[in-house]
Amino acid sequence: MEKDKLIGVDLGGTTIKFAILTKEGDIQQKWSIRTNILDEGAHIVPDIIDSINHHLELFQLDRERVIGIGMGTPGTIDFDKGTVRAAYNLNWSAEQNVRTQLEIGTGLPVTLDNDANCAALGEQWRGAGDNEPNVDFITLGTGVGGGLVLDGKLVHGAAGSAGEIGHVIVEPDGFQCTCGNKGCLEQYASATGVVHLAQTEAESYVGNARLKEMIDNGDEVTSKIVFDLAKQGDYLANQVVDKVGHYLGLACANLANTLNPTKIIIGGGVSAAGRFLLDRVEENFQKYAFQPTRDVTELKLAELGNDAGAYGAASIALQSDREVM
Repeated sequence: MEKDKLIGVDLGGTTIKFAILTKEGDIQQKWSIRTNILDEGAHIVPDIIDSINHHLELFQLDRERVIGIGMGTPGTIDFDKGTVRAAYNLNWSAEQNVRTQLEIGTGLPVTLDNDANCAALGEQWRGAGDNEPNVDFITLGTGVGGGLVLDGKLVHGAAGSAGEIGHVIVEPDGFQCTCGNKGCLEQYASATGVVHLAQTEAESYVGNARLKEMIDNGDEVTSKIVFDLAKQGDYLANQVVDKVGHYLGLACANLANTLNPTKIIIGGGVSAAGRFLLDRVEENFQKYAFQPTRDVTELKLAELGNDAGAYGAASIALQSDREVM
């Protein structure tokens, strides 16, 4: 019987997303369940096992056809042991034997990787990366994460921390970051960073602007509100977006100068601002990038949305199978 199916699992702190794909990367079925983090996350892996087994039976999919399961997860992964630790949003403080439990529970081979890495690989394989081998991915959410694909493979680094783009310094001695350093990209381009930047800019702004009025009144301000006001012509909001574009463009230029990708893909909630943000990032990228890299690197918005993690997880299962072969 031909092995022609992949299972991708995207494990998040609120939801676990599943997909069954062909080995060419076409999603045929997808579903999700809630993430139960009670009892120190003890229910998470059993719930994943039960859901996979149930849906294999529901879809009448013979295990002999499944190449393997790939899963993206928060936390730090020991790739040799197949364990996960420090996934605090899952309530996993102690090391979890995730791969062994999943393989025993499903009877299928399992490959693990970081969730941001899987999103990067998903966009590279089936999204904005057009399956090109050298692609960098930046995700702008509550924080800033990323993943690096070099010659078609994820780059992990010596300690599994490659791709921590959010902690590239873009403003020496700038805003304090949760990592302990100052001036990290995450403090200027994440959803929370955009708001912090807006509050700081408002302090010294003396003109009339709706954004300043909202901040001075103590109204709730989100990154979406900042971008919406900027699109409406609010001068202060546009100053903030200009700065976000500056910092992101600088970080993208440094990535391009170091890794020479053909594409840098920007995703996550903040990227919903679309071309309005990307055009400003592009302007600064052109300013700071080394010409040979600038000439071959294209900045693009992510295309897969919430499916990126499942695509990428399936891809690591496929790559793992090819390495075994």
